[in-house]
Amino acid sequence: MSQPIKNRYEFIFVFDCENGNPNGDPDAGNTPRLDPQDLHGLVSDVAFKRRIRNYVQIAKGNESPWSILVEHASNLNTKIAMAHEKTGGMPKFDGKKWVPGKDKVAAAADWLCANFYDVRTFGAVLSTGPNAGQIRGAVQMAFGRSVDPILPMEIAITRMAVADNSIKGEKIGSADFAKWESEQPEDELRTMGRKSLIPYGLYVGKGFISANLAQKVKFTEDDLKVLFQAILNMYEHDRSASKGIMTVHPDHSFVFKHVGNDTDLEQRERQAMLGCSHAHKLFDLVTSRISRKPECEAARRISDYHLPLLDDLSPHIPSGVEVHRMADLA
Repeated sequence: MSQPIKNRYEFIFVFDCENGNPNGDPDAGNTPRLDPQDLHGLVSDVAFKRRIRNYVQIAKGNESPWSILVEHASNLNTKIAMAHEKTGGMPKFDGKKWVPGKDKVAAAADWLCANFYDVRTFGAVLSTGPNAGQIRGAVQMAFGRSVDPILPMEIAITRMAVADNSIKGEKIGSADFAKWESEQPEDELRTMGRKSLIPYGLYVGKGFISANLAQKVKFTEDDLKVLFQAILNMYEHDRSASKGIMTVHPDHSFVFKHVGNDTDLEQRERQAMLGCSHAHKLFDLVTSRISRKPECEAARRISDYHLPLLDDLSPHIPSGVEVHRMADLA
């Protein structure tokens, strides 16, 4: 593995959704998330992280040091217990809870950081069973937000079959289900359903990478490269009918790298870790240059928007900061 990163980063990426549900809201019947005040679409940070995890798991084979802790349908305590076993044995159990010493918590946490990509990247709450503490990852992500208001739609669909389970009994077999099927009117063997989607939405996602936290969790240059690869490709390996066509657009996705500007090399290194500009000002350089073309009343494709390229941003970058296409660092 390479060395932990020594520069602060911010990143911003542009993605869109065509005829799909970019992020369902379980509190609203899984309809597309939106801001109820201005009707702009939202995508949660959790949705981004899940797809990043999924990509890394596929690309790296779920093997150390690229393993994924938060897997689908798994028990986190299994891996926390493994961390203790690998670092000296399970902690004491007082009849109600695990009581590891401070050093043992730290050792288990370090082992999890070393072996699980998503732990050192996003952090984790590891006090759910055999306590391994709480870890703050190097990377944080904000909610994605659409450029324009979105139009959630409920589409009725017909399912040309049923899955009736009214026939019950210990000795029921396929012949009994076939007999029931033959006795039903054709209309009774179809059902109706609904799908939630938006015709089109252009979204912007944002994230932050702390060099100081990276030193603690050993988030490396290799980890950084994999993160950008995952963001650019996370929807390419997460296709489903409900998601429609979702794409991250590399030509309009950028990384801001803080490098410092002091003539003293030691001070410049400190600047690179702490940063040389506020994140919101860097993000504004991109978002202020995104607009729907005036002749387009209802956007249905990315070409309906004006979007910045790298050359549009470079002249406006503050001293001590570099801007790169995310694809060039992936």
